[in-house]
Amino acid sequence: HVFAFFMLALLADFSFPRSDFGWHKILPLILFGLAVEIMQYFLQLGIFSLYDLLADVLGLVLYTFSYPLLKRLPFIQLRWR
Repeated sequence: HVFAFFMLALLADFSFPRSDFGWHKILPLILFGLAVEIMQYFLQLGIFSLYDLLADVLGLVLYTFSYPLLKRLPFIQLRWR
């Protein structure tokens, strides 16, 4: 979950390059994770897990903190130009 939502944050950030990574990108991803957990609740073998939702949020937090480091990578710098 952590890696998946880290990558989703990266993709969301690169999909809308003219705006910074903020609540307008984070909130839909959190709601997406919540929607997945709610759908799992209604599946026969699925369970609603707050730990999974917490792992989703952790992936978003890790992306937020790695944001300054990512700006230094040469192959990703084009996003911030």
